[in-house]
Amino acid sequence: MKPLPAPPKRSFASFHFKVLVAMMLVVSAVTAISVILAQRNVAATVKRDLERQFQSELASFHAVQLMRQAALAERSRALARKSRIHAALEDNALDLLYPSARDELLDVRGSTGNGSDDPETGEVFHARFYRFLGSSGTVIPPPDTRDAGTLTAGEESQLALTSLPVKIQTGYLLRPDDPGGENIDEIIAMPIASTENGGPVGALVLGFKPVELPIRGTVSSTQSGIWLEGKLHLPAMPATARLALASEISRALAVSHRPEQSFPVMIDGGPSLVFYRQLNPQSLYPAAYEVGVYSLTDSILRQKRLFWQFTGAGLLLLIGALVASHFLSVQLAVPVEKLAVDSEENRTQRKRAEAALELTHEELQRSARFSADASHQLKTPVTVLRAGLEELLAGEALSTEVRSEVSSLVHQTFRLTSVIEDLLLLSRMDAGRLKLDFKPVNLSQLIEGWLDDLGALPDSLALTIETDFPGDVLIEGEKRFTTLILQNLLENARKYNRTGGRIKVAVSLGEKFAILSIGNTGPTIPSGAKEHIFQRFYRGAMGENLPGHGLGLNLARELVRLHMGELRLVSSDNDWTEFETRFVLAGQITGNATRRS
Repeated sequence: MKPLPAPPKRSFASFHFKVLVAMMLVVSAVTAISVILAQRNVAATVKRDLERQFQSELASFHAVQLMRQAALAERSRALARKSRIHAALEDNALDLLYPSARDELLDVRGSTGNGSDDPETGEVFHARFYRFLGSSGTVIPPPDTRDAGTLTAGEESQLALTSLPVKIQTGYLLRPDDPGGENIDEIIAMPIASTENGGPVGALVLGFKPVELPIRGTVSSTQSGIWLEGKLHLPAMPATARLALASEISRALAVSHRPEQSFPVMIDGGPSLVFYRQLNPQSLYPAAYEVGVYSLTDSILRQKRLFWQFTGAGLLLLIGALVASHFLSVQLAVPVEKLAVDSEENRTQRKRAEAALELTHEELQRSARFSADASHQLKTPVTVLRAGLEELLAGEALSTEVRSEVSSLVHQTFRLTSVIEDLLLLSRMDAGRLKLDFKPVNLSQLIEGWLDDLGALPDSLALTIETDFPGDVLIEGEKRFTTLILQNLLENARKYNRTGGRIKVAVSLGEKFAILSIGNTGPTIPSGAKEHIFQRFYRGAMGENLPGHGLGLNLARELVRLHMGELRLVSSDNDWTEFETRFVLAGQITGNATRRS
């Protein structure tokens, strides 16, 4: 038996301290969770907004690309129709190729004809250079670069393709003389089709100044560029940071080949968020990626301010909780003090009962794990409790009031045993550990047996029992569980009946099912309660003054489901309530089966 409690003052002080600690722990936990969730929400919102901004900017970028490609496609078709261009490509008269295309491409080059480029204009339709590709995809060098634009041999090699394209190809050209990758051109390869068979006979490659994403905010907060073959074209970023970021993007692409991704990075000691997306998917040219770099410094500052705001609010709540818990503990301590000053005899008796109930409660909690020995662990402490209470009744001189209370507790242990058995059965079904051995069961015999028992009960209320079923109805099931189903349904019909009422049990046969209906007179189920009657522990207004624990209908329905049947409420009105149960007829199931609810 547990030792007696400490003196009242110490008990009161301990209770008071526990209330204070509990209140402060709750408030602290709520504050900490709120801070964490708020910070995460801010970070997610910032990332979502930046990603939306990046996608919007890319949409504008691609719109310009598509418009330029459409215009150049028409120009390419016009070149293909030029007989001299066509003859130069198909007849290998390459000395006529560039002179023939000079006038046609003069406006595309955006020059006056004197060979001077105008790279500072920023016009997206003015090409910096152009080249023709031969039938093998190699570059045909121009005789004079003043019109076609100056390129080194290494740069021209980047324009070549392994084969002629059949549709427009987009790529990017790096200037080899720029180790930082700051100088880059966008290139578009336009196929030139044969007028005879429609197949490609060559291609026109044009180079343009890249379309840059619109920059929002200052250069230090938002930047955009292009990554290509390990190099990053982002002139606004310092060279050291640009090289480091190019390496980070290369590493990310090596790990994940997704065409679009984002990741955090430190740039010049400050946190930033990097987005990248492939610009030329399915292109014959090397993959290029548009890169957006967004500073998170402002976001971090917002999160820090939010942290201190919530921390300050939490401290205020803690102070308020401290004051409130003091007054609350004083109010709650009144019954504690009253119990503490009770007589030694009554306190001892009460502590014995509380200890036994606490032991039972602990065993019930452990039974939630639905272990194999749950039944033994739950039933044993109840037996111990009952024995202890019965011993207390027989062995000690108790007052009439205390004896009545202890006798009531003994009665409650019997009810507790019934609840435990039902809960354990439900827990086995919930865990999928209830295996049914399906065999033919004589439903008619089970009904007759339970009706005889029902009529013999002393509180049968002078009920009239009516039956309507064939001689022998064989169903698939396990006898002990089909018996439990009938028991719960018939006891429910008796419990909620009236004096002089009647119960009707009928069985009809279908093609695969036997349909059992059980009806009874008595108070009907309110319309608002019909959807809840199969819930565990639901009793409603009808069952408030009746014995039971609200598990009968739920247990019956779960067992019927395990028998691959169905239990439902048919009707409840005009002094009549009727339930219908479907059982599988014998012969419809072969062998043993395990069913899970």
